[in-house]
Amino acid sequence: MRRLMIVVLFFVIAALTVPSAVATAQEGEAVGGTLRGPDGRPVAGVTIMVEQDGREVGSATTGPDGSWQVPVPSPGNYDIALDVATLPEGVALRNADAATLPDVTVRPGQERTVLFPLTGPGEDAAGRPGDAPGPAPPPTGRAVTDVLAQLTVAGIKFGAIIAITAIGLSLIFGTTNLINFAHGELVTIGAVTAFFLNAAALGPGWDLIPSALIAIVVGALVGAALERGLWRPLQVRGTGRIQLFIISIGLSLFLRHILLVIFGSRPRPYADYVIQQVVVLGPIAFTPRDLVITVLALAVLVAVGLMLLRTRIGKAMRAVADDRDLAEASGVDVSRVVLYVWILGGGLAALGGVLFGLSEIVAWDMGFRLLLLMFAAVILGGLGSAFGAMAGGLLVGLVAQLSTAWFPVELQNAWALGILILVLLVRPQGIFGRAERVG
Repeated sequence: MRRLMIVVLFFVIAALTVPSAVATAQEGEAVGGTLRGPDGRPVAGVTIMVEQDGREVGSATTGPDGSWQVPVPSPGNYDIALDVATLPEGVALRNADAATLPDVTVRPGQERTVLFPLTGPGEDAAGRPGDAPGPAPPPTGRAVTDVLAQLTVAGIKFGAIIAITAIGLSLIFGTTNLINFAHGELVTIGAVTAFFLNAAALGPGWDLIPSALIAIVVGALVGAALERGLWRPLQVRGTGRIQLFIISIGLSLFLRHILLVIFGSRPRPYADYVIQQVVVLGPIAFTPRDLVITVLALAVLVAVGLMLLRTRIGKAMRAVADDRDLAEASGVDVSRVVLYVWILGGGLAALGGVLFGLSEIVAWDMGFRLLLLMFAAVILGGLGSAFGAMAGGLLVGLVAQLSTAWFPVELQNAWALGILILVLLVRPQGIFGRAERVG
């Protein structure tokens, strides 16, 4: 019964998430497109910059599917420039003089699509085969392997971010039985706090690293304040689980629209580490920023795992998540452990928000858009298990990214949720969950 309720609520979350994503796509102006090589395959790792009146507005690096997007501050004319130095070997602009497209007009509310036609070796300016010598195209099998290697790296990065944000969600459920729908807003609070300290016009303009550290502290404090000021009084009064879930939905809506008023509807990037030279290592192209995000996220997961296994408070967290009554009877201060879980969950959610904002872009509803994948990771890994949330997050991120090798990028989350259903059919308790007796 408990698992059935969770699955039903999960699909309620999915239904509520869809209109939000549609609404987001209709807000603000942006330029973007998809960069494809002469063979029709996506070209990743290419830097594209947007300027207005000689001032840089933003930049983006094409992803594994070749797509890129740069939000612009307002309607108007912009110059779009492709950095030809970041093009892979053997690929060039079809028109060498078209590296910069001047005066691209963006209308109110428009997401303007911009194309850069590319040519390969042995083709003339019109893209037709010519007499220029060039190496033979790589075999199809090798091309697929290269694409899968690039997508695997992207999936590990994305999955590690999901795992970091999902740990707190899983531990909170394990220790309090609360389905915290507002957990996504803790992610956004971390990203927005770091943005105001780093890139806001009225902010102090700190470097991103100290800004991120302050954001983690703010996320931890918000988590502690919510536990002490809201959830603990409600649970002491005997409020039911469904009522608590409904309250968490209201809290999510309240916090999200407060963030909308403070931050605004236009997505914006951090001031640091935006434009970087792409490093090519065999079939994999990445920026130093993406490498640091991946390594840091994995290191945090390892550190949290060691904390849960080796430290006294970590063992207490796992004990309360496994059996709250038994842990309390054994002398564990459950109320203090629950407070520490909220502090840990809030801090990790804020860190995940900073990393997600650095990897993608900071937006007022970014945590809510990530919430569905967080719940998928928690259910897939096993309810209440921190290690399950880690494994589930990595698996969801890998499936989401690898699916784009064969299917449109818009379906990547659908395939991740499809894997969730398949795993639950074979192992209903999740990867690390314990089988429970019904009846």
